[in-house]
Amino acid sequence: MDSGIAGAQGRLNLRLIGVTDLHANLYPYDYFRDRPDPSVGLSKTATLIAEARDQARNCLLFDNGDILQGTPLGDYAALSMTKDLTAVHPVVAAMNVLDYAAATVGNHEFNYGLDVLERAYGSARFPVVCTNIQRLDGGLWFPPSVVIERLFVDDSGASCRLRLGVMGFAPVQIAQWDEAHVAGRLRLLDIVEAARAEVVNLKNKGVDLIIALCHSGISRHGRTIGEENAAQDLALVEDLDAQFIGHQHLLFPGEDFADVAGLDAARGLIHGKPAVMAGFWGSHLGVIDLALERGPAGWRVVKAQVEARPIARRDENGAVVALVDSDPDVLQAASAAHEATLQYIRAPVGTLNEPLHTYLAMIADDPTVQLVNEAQRAYAAPLAAADANLAGLPIVSAAAPFKCGGRNGPDYYTDVARGPIGIKDVADIYPYPNSLRVLKIDGATVREWLERSASIFLRVDPSMTAEQPLLGPAFACYNFDVIDGVEYTIDVTQPARYDDSGALIAPDAHRVGGLTHDGAPIDLGQMFLVVTNNYRASGGGGFPGCDGRHLAIEAPDVIRDILLRYVEAAKDLSPRSDGNWRLAPLPGAVTATYLTSPLAAQVRPPPHIKLTAMGPAPGGFAKFRVETP
Repeated sequence: MDSGIAGAQGRLNLRLIGVTDLHANLYPYDYFRDRPDPSVGLSKTATLIAEARDQARNCLLFDNGDILQGTPLGDYAALSMTKDLTAVHPVVAAMNVLDYAAATVGNHEFNYGLDVLERAYGSARFPVVCTNIQRLDGGLWFPPSVVIERLFVDDSGASCRLRLGVMGFAPVQIAQWDEAHVAGRLRLLDIVEAARAEVVNLKNKGVDLIIALCHSGISRHGRTIGEENAAQDLALVEDLDAQFIGHQHLLFPGEDFADVAGLDAARGLIHGKPAVMAGFWGSHLGVIDLALERGPAGWRVVKAQVEARPIARRDENGAVVALVDSDPDVLQAASAAHEATLQYIRAPVGTLNEPLHTYLAMIADDPTVQLVNEAQRAYAAPLAAADANLAGLPIVSAAAPFKCGGRNGPDYYTDVARGPIGIKDVADIYPYPNSLRVLKIDGATVREWLERSASIFLRVDPSMTAEQPLLGPAFACYNFDVIDGVEYTIDVTQPARYDDSGALIAPDAHRVGGLTHDGAPIDLGQMFLVVTNNYRASGGGGFPGCDGRHLAIEAPDVIRDILLRYVEAAKDLSPRSDGNWRLAPLPGAVTATYLTSPLAAQVRPPPHIKLTAMGPAPGGFAKFRVETP
């Protein structure tokens, strides 16, 4: 059976397939909860890859980046590579059995440092390209592109030789997010400008088609130099024919981007050119079918069909239903790493006297975030006391609830049961290998930091009685910082002061109220030490004060290790939130809604929140009415 595009004489059908944002998910397994999960894993995606190849005579497979980090398997693999210089990264080993045509890197590849990154991809049996990252002296890091020359079969059965140019792109914000790893070593270029230059080079090499592997997503803002999500502007580059996109953990084609100008979200077209974003963690396989026609000027795309094929679905009760079995070759390639990871994550480190979860972390102060903030402050306090310029300054700590459903689905919550806890549970609480930073900022900037955090909420109209969601469908919970050490409320009936990029959009708006420190209104001129992570301190999320000018302490330790040592030292933990923030009271007639895991129905909310179940919501979530009496 062919790819589904009706061919005509002189035409050739070419299928391009790809995976994005795998994040070290090889087995269909949730290492954080230590149980199988049929909604993730390259072993599942590989079955879709085989099916897609069986359906098309001409097919090429690509990877769009973010493969090395994201699960304890990725952490264990990086740790192993630092100890054993001959170790092969298990994700690359698994990919090597699937015959990839090419791959690019994503931003999370940099989290473990350049040595791990370069050695991991060094064992790849496929080309790795990156167009917009160079060595600081202008020399090549990875090749900016590759020309894939293959014999394909046209619709008449004749062999045709095609030359495909493949470029790769990653967000320039890597220079901020992983500054410690790239500063003085790499230079990052604007995605669109780098593409324009490389397209000229590829056309001079006589390529027939140009494909972009773009580890970047779709923006709702206008074009800016150095934009994080550049897919729309990349599509406008002349002679680019198709692109794989990602980074946002969403789906395109699909409803996630139905409101964005220039997109045909139903057909998977950006400014008329095919593009696919295939979810995350192996959840989908991106498929771009191109009907090519050869004319006097060479081959051109005359028709395109785009889809993101899932490995699983949810039934009417929200339960995951597997649509495919695992590929045995991928399982075999990853089996040793999988078993070693299970041993690694199950090592006990302490005892938890109260369960921890993040089901309500977006609407109420959360013990999980509290625990992280307590560990961060305990670590930073002696470092600050030892510095004469910092000693005596009040220390507050900022942390976010990293796993709160949203675009990652109704199972993406921290949930740690009472009893012995292991490394897997610490990783469940803090899944990223961020390092600790301390910033020195004034009280006015602390207030602006909280305003940026509070912008995550949609505005609730106090005069409306119809349902109003508190959060949009693609909210980024890792940008909802809670600052412990101060007390405040968030009034969601007020407009957001900042947008989701951190730009000031409503200078007269203020959601944060009642801001106090040590029981008194905060002194806006008082200097504070804010403990945070390297992602935030270097500009991630666009938070005020996080522009590189206010760094007071650059700690060598990873926050997850700091948290692990804090848990080990405490032995018995009974974390409880101190209620230092809350949503401001809403009018009684307002129906504000919150989507979370159905398991939230078993949780007792804090006293200042009343939850009323409203039934199931799309995607396997449960909907609750939120009242703040």
